[in-house]
Amino acid sequence: MMNKKTLVWFRQDLRLSDNPALYQAVLNGSVLAIYILDEQKNKDISMGAASMWWLHHSLTKLASSLDNKLNFYKGDAKKIILKLIKEYSIDGVYWNRCYEPARVEQDAEIKNLLIHAGIDCQDFNASLLWEPELVLKSDKTPYKVFTPFYRNGCLSAQAPRIPLEKPKKLNLVKDPVHAIDLDDLGLLKNKLPAFLAEQDWIIGEDGAQDVLATFIQKPLENYKEGRNVPAKKNVSRLSPYLHFGEISPNQAWYAAKNRGFVSASLGNNVDCFLSELGWREFSHSLLYNFPDLPRKNFQSKFDSFPWRNNQQLLTAWQQGQTGYPIIDAGMRELLQTGYMHNRVRMIVGSFLVKNLLLHWHHGADWFWDRLVDADLANNSASWQWIAGSGADAAPYFRIFNPVTQGEKFDTDGVYTKRFLPELAALPSKYLFSPWEVKEPILREAGVILGKTYPWPIIDLKASRSNALEAFKSLSTEIK
Repeated sequence: MMNKKTLVWFRQDLRLSDNPALYQAVLNGSVLAIYILDEQKNKDISMGAASMWWLHHSLTKLASSLDNKLNFYKGDAKKIILKLIKEYSIDGVYWNRCYEPARVEQDAEIKNLLIHAGIDCQDFNASLLWEPELVLKSDKTPYKVFTPFYRNGCLSAQAPRIPLEKPKKLNLVKDPVHAIDLDDLGLLKNKLPAFLAEQDWIIGEDGAQDVLATFIQKPLENYKEGRNVPAKKNVSRLSPYLHFGEISPNQAWYAAKNRGFVSASLGNNVDCFLSELGWREFSHSLLYNFPDLPRKNFQSKFDSFPWRNNQQLLTAWQQGQTGYPIIDAGMRELLQTGYMHNRVRMIVGSFLVKNLLLHWHHGADWFWDRLVDADLANNSASWQWIAGSGADAAPYFRIFNPVTQGEKFDTDGVYTKRFLPELAALPSKYLFSPWEVKEPILREAGVILGKTYPWPIIDLKASRSNALEAFKSLSTEIK
């Protein structure tokens, strides 16, 4: 081991295993491990309340795994790093790359400054399976359709990097002068419902590994079909851990592939899970190559879309008070747990932009604030996809019917009744359209429409017709 002092800048890589920047820094000698909250510089990724809550607890776990020698700072990252280099005679600065536009710009500025100052500066890929700047079509332009992106751009490229082991020994440097306490970052300043902290989230690297191991062992066996049923535990629930880097996509990728090698019958389920990791790569590729994705319609024809402006409808959607049970169950799951099942995310998204005709920005902003797995690439690409304005988007005429979606994917009503206890006594065959149920049945179930549960805020048939008319009014020219 060399006798150098390296600063390691933690960001979306809050783990010790498969952490290339940390791994290489440890080979040099001692390590000054730091985390900087620099939201002024990175305004486009200022965290929502749920993300801040998760980050606080994740940093608590990371600090503990670093023998409480993780140094916290708040402010301009460039100024803080330069100050620490001078103060502690730092030989090198290492970090793992982030791919949000503001951070790409910030990283380039800091790296250029350090290189010109003669400081050993190295950055690594720790959060994506493939570098987005390298996954390009034959004409060197970025892909805009998922299937060729994944099959031709990703699977035909070099296989993802094999995960690195956790460093066996760390020689960590503590900054007793300039570092602040974790609480001083103010990550818990926005109060969330108390029950969010009581949900079954095991935050941190160890929790992430446990979640992955559990998923690979059993739920993966029926992933392809079971992931569509919100009452079943066939989704991985790895999304917040991947966003904060408590686990790497490489670890998830190879864990699934290795499980497939052991049990050949899992082939279709493994392939389906790997393709979902591929969708994550696609979203990050879109954001990297089209940095306006979070606010600008990917397809410019949507700039003239006749969105409505109705705060009453938006509030009803946000609070899970639309009168459509599968919609309300999903929105209340979000409020109560900081998470929403992926199938239900598509249903509530379609309802917002196509039935209510409210701008996809409203959905993206609400999810950004409330999801513990809020991720700029995934959030932006997903909302544009459901709105029809994005790359490889859902066709405009694909409008999810919340009644039939509930009946198909929550047949027994287990998921819906969990989050709508006021409808728990209603027989499942009536659950998804209570406004059509005869009064004696409602009365026996303790349901009073307009009091214990709302009437539908819009008519499905009429809203679908309005949506189709609005979509057809757009120019057929696609950017």
